Amino acid sequence: MISEIQFENELQLIIQNGIREDVGEGDHSSLACIPASAIGKAKLLVKEEGIIAGVSFAKMIFEYIDLALQIEIFIPDGTPVKRGDVVFHVSGSSQSILKAERLVLNSMQRMSAIATKTKKYVDLIKGTNTKILDTRKTTPGFRACEKWAVKIGGGENHRFALYDMIMLKDNHNDFAGGISLAIAKTKAYIKEKNLDIKIIVEARSLDEVKEILENEGVHRILIDNLDFDDTRKAVALIGNTCQTESSGNINEETIRSYAECGVNYISSGALTHSIYNMDLSLKAF
Repeated sequence: MISEIQFENELQLIIQNGIREDVGEGDHSSLACIPASAIGKAKLLVKEEGIIAGVSFAKMIFEYIDLALQIEIFIPDGTPVKRGDVVFHVSGSSQSILKAERLVLNSMQRMSAIATKTKKYVDLIKGTNTKILDTRKTTPGFRACEKWAVKIGGGENHRFALYDMIMLKDNHNDFAGGISLAIAKTKAYIKEKNLDIKIIVEARSLDEVKEILENEGVHRILIDNLDFDDTRKAVALIGNTCQTESSGNINEETIRSYAECGVNYISSGALTHSIYNMDLSLKAF
């Protein structure tokens, strides 16, 4: 996984690019009608139920725009909220508040939606030993925030990107000439490059599970698109040899049954690619 420093750098890049994209040469709407000396105050207002996320990120955005802005937080990340709740107040330069407004709202609305969906999935498998994972199916340029939101919602992060974990999926195995060849080549590559990196291998059938188990050095087997019965059989075959992960056909109706098959993890791209932004607004007062 990436380090805290790398993650922090990713967040700063998101802020820098977000401001570049939205503000450009200047917020002419504010510059045209609001004096530079004007002081104002605004509140972050919740307009629907869910799990709030992105509060700490919003603080980072405001501080990036103007260190003199004052943020008073009433509801921290990960807290259930309802319509009418006020998450924070921000006060200071009116121009600075308006410059940050859209990036703050866009980020928090999406992060809160992801945290809300993640919390729902986590609650659906409560009482099992299975943990919820995200995937790389994220919005380009916004991955760090989306994975942060998954953690806020009670899930765990899968690999951050292609560079911090090896996952041999169907295409890798087919292009490499088969599962065993793909694993052997990967282990040789890791040794040659002196990498400290884990290997996950996808299995599309029980026969592929058996073939993976004939090879050493696999950290986790991704049991992909198997039904409940075959997933239970796969978990029994794997035992404590390595970790297990279910993926494919994961939704609110199936997730509990997959968890009850005994897998260590369930990964779902829907946490980040199939959500509707939570309704939030930033209102002057």
